[in-house]
Amino acid sequence: MIKVLTGNEAAAYGALLCKPEVVCAYPITPQSRIPEQIAEFYAQGIMGGKFVNVESEMAALGYVTGAALSGVRVFTATSSQGLAWMHEGLHWAAGSRLPIVMVNVNRPMGAPWNLTCDQTDSLSQRDTGWMQFYCESNQEIIDTVIQAYRISESLCIPAMVCMDGVYLSYLSETMDIPEQIQVDEYLPPYRPEHKIPGGGYKLYDKSPSFSEPLGSDFMRDRYNLHELESQCVQTAVDSDEAFFRTFGRRYPPVEEYKSRAADVVVVISGSAAGTCRYVVDCMREEGYSVGMVKIRMFRPFPKELLRQALAGKNKIAVIERDISVGQCGIFYQEIKWAMSGFKETGQIYGFIAGLGGADITSGLIRDAIMSTINSPSPDRDVYWLGLDI
Repeated sequence: MIKVLTGNEAAAYGALLCKPEVVCAYPITPQSRIPEQIAEFYAQGIMGGKFVNVESEMAALGYVTGAALSGVRVFTATSSQGLAWMHEGLHWAAGSRLPIVMVNVNRPMGAPWNLTCDQTDSLSQRDTGWMQFYCESNQEIIDTVIQAYRISESLCIPAMVCMDGVYLSYLSETMDIPEQIQVDEYLPPYRPEHKIPGGGYKLYDKSPSFSEPLGSDFMRDRYNLHELESQCVQTAVDSDEAFFRTFGRRYPPVEEYKSRAADVVVVISGSAAGTCRYVVDCMREEGYSVGMVKIRMFRPFPKELLRQALAGKNKIAVIERDISVGQCGIFYQEIKWAMSGFKETGQIYGFIAGLGGADITSGLIRDAIMSTINSPSPDRDVYWLGLDI
């Protein structure tokens, strides 16, 4: 079915198709339309289960955490300050191995107050144990929500599906809504493996052993979680291949675009990837050897896939909508780590753009590429695009 939907509505339709038994989300700009649309689905009688109104984002995550512990499929959504308020619960959900799917609409963290877009809100939660996926288009949003449930429930790891605020959340695009029968084939009903006597299910139950030295049980638990997270990238790849066979669309964790024979490659994520493709096409016609690599999956970081994509490239320009204040861009930092010691690594340049909803224009992307081409080596960790500095 073809419809024209905003990114927020695409996320809501994705939840509808996945049939969660409990949905709980608190409105916050620019995410509010997601719970509003889902509330309409319930009012119209086309969505089953239970939709719960609560008083805050912290309560929303707490409610779906409790529901997930009972062994049912759940959904929630938030943005920015709301995600920050959930911080404690994010750790709890991952530590409890709960396959919660949450959509986060990327918005800056105040102060100063801002209601538009950058990705620092979700990236600042990178160590909570949640998988993170960054979407380029509204079609990718609905498809990623569906994929996220399959990946999360196969591993018992929560997933955060991220979209750029305003650029995706408020803007409408023509998109193909998958048929319910196809989604049911791709995503069967969720039933945890472990049943509780008397009915219901449990996902994770581990009592500390007091015969062991203090802390050793917790360390073993974190070791097991770390090992489980290491399976996420391959599970995402396998789930994406299965999605392609069913729906004919593919979203790899690391996507290459005209980068195989390129000397200079731009690494980017989110809605700006489409603009970057246009710039790459234009500069290719002018004779420049440039390409693009889009990072869709940020957590766990797809190190090996990124190494394959960037091997042999002379120069790498990372353009991102975030900043680790006093340090550098977060994607840049992760890429430097991933490529450290890799013998085929080229020089890596870090560009910050689009903070607070500023446009990442084709001109800015071209400026970053030309600066990378013309500079013999990077002389700093942060280059600011769009500022007179």
